[in-house]
Amino acid sequence: MPPSSPALSPSQAAARLGVSPKALRLYEQRGLVTPARTAAGWRAYGPDAMARAADIVALRALGLSLTQVARVLDGDARDLAPVLARHQAALARQAGDLAATIARIGALRSDLAQGKAPDPADLAAILRPHADLQVAVDLPWPWGGERFVFRDIPALTYITGPLGSGKTRLARCLADALPDAGFLGLDRVTDAGTATAEALDWLADEGATLSDALRVLMAAIEAASPAVLVIDMVEQGLDPTSQQALIAYLRRRGPGGRKLIMLTRSSAILDLAAVGADEAIILCPANHSPPMRVVPCPGTPGYEAAATCLATPAVRARTAGVIAWRSDHQAL
Repeated sequence: MPPSSPALSPSQAAARLGVSPKALRLYEQRGLVTPARTAAGWRAYGPDAMARAADIVALRALGLSLTQVARVLDGDARDLAPVLARHQAALARQAGDLAATIARIGALRSDLAQGKAPDPADLAAILRPHADLQVAVDLPWPWGGERFVFRDIPALTYITGPLGSGKTRLARCLADALPDAGFLGLDRVTDAGTATAEALDWLADEGATLSDALRVLMAAIEAASPAVLVIDMVEQGLDPTSQQALIAYLRRRGPGGRKLIMLTRSSAILDLAAVGADEAIILCPANHSPPMRVVPCPGTPGYEAAATCLATPAVRARTAGVIAWRSDHQAL
């Protein structure tokens, strides 16, 4: 942004940087960037603040925690070596995949030169060298056997919907139908497991509270199997900062990470403005219409309905208390 450029509002700055306004506010809260203020007291991002914020976004994209970002910006590069090593390894894997595809194309061209027509399946393998995970299930009640197909399952999938919409039934169906998939229910706090120190340290750097709920959840997420993990209400037992730290940790794994399908009604977990290309949203509508995949853009089908299902962690905690009270009294 040239020096003569006008200052940007938080929403304008976030759009230019490719992050959400909530992320910018978090950077400010952690003392990483300090926007100017207008005469009316509104935040304004001038050239210096935008340059600083761009550096933060780039370092976050490499997988650094907020604490690590602060150290790097202060001139301490000790955290960069392992991060760059992981990035190099990921690029090397991509290069290997690309080299293999180029070799297959060369073999097909050689066959063509000898008058041998390629098999259509071989051509399809060139266009999509890695088979995308997908599943088709016949939905149970309340959908009455309707077919649901979930294609190109990404690394992170969110399932949301109002109370009674059937989202837990959908999640269990997906866990049953997907190959090598497991379901992590709400009773997970009693399960045994140990998360790695590296993961817990990273989360702590983000400000997370290393509670039993977070430790057990991370142990399940980091386990070697199953290949796909479906998690019921991923935010259970986590405070707001821990929820934000968790989703930041999961995003840093990239598209090659273990596939997670997470039920949530927390706007800290599912920030519609921050959903990336390697993420998907499934909405279970209130009227028991079939579940639908929602594009995270205002005005698209299901977007507003999904937004109304989400609430801040504070509101979710109050709502959970009311629901538990009602359930206890209805059981009497």
